[in-house]
Amino acid sequence: MADKCPVDHSSASPEKCPVDHQQRSTWASLLPSSSKPAPAHPHAPDALPQEREISSIPRVDGGNWVYPSQAQFYAAMARKNHSPQASDMRVIVPIHNAVNERAWSEVMKWEAGQGGDKCGGVKLVSFKGRPRDLTPKARLKTFLGYSAPFDRHDWVVDRCGTRVRYVIDFYTGHPGKAGNNLSFYLDARPALDSWDGVRMRAERFWERWAGKLWSSKPASPESVSSRS
Repeated sequence: MADKCPVDHSSASPEKCPVDHQQRSTWASLLPSSSKPAPAHPHAPDALPQEREISSIPRVDGGNWVYPSQAQFYAAMARKNHSPQASDMRVIVPIHNAVNERAWSEVMKWEAGQGGDKCGGVKLVSFKGRPRDLTPKARLKTFLGYSAPFDRHDWVVDRCGTRVRYVIDFYTGHPGKAGNNLSFYLDARPALDSWDGVRMRAERFWERWAGKLWSSKPASPESVSSRS
């Protein structure tokens, strides 16, 4: 039954959501000020919408993951004493949903051609937010002077019985020309804790560098002559 959002299965709470609630202000800051709700007229918590959006992310046990409603998101944050503002929910919840859809899209780019279509497609098994744990790649980039990611998620997917963990780092991006676009960058890749992960990363590395090598290789005299 599709009645949950992607959750950390170490918790029994069905309302724990992919975006770490302590990061909500960071996610909200990605939007231009004109898109943020006015704090002077907050909505009453009991008036928050109860409707939930069905994601495009399939579950192992059938159906798709379902995102929390604004009321559920508010209640989950309140239980954790994160002092939520009801008026923020109309911004935070759409961001939460868009982030998950983008992350799934990036995972599916990696999964293309891996054989998941033979058994009905790749499915999301579990999800965990780890905003305080830098990945080795993120740590190296930070050491080299790049900005650290503001969030991290770990996803485990099932591909015809094979489970692969993906690591997703979230970085702030540059705002659009009009200054009114949600801007963030996702670095999604298989974790290097399985043979599949190592193989996929090695193949991607080879494809990128081999492509650059061939594109920079000067054409032979014969090929130039045949084109002229």
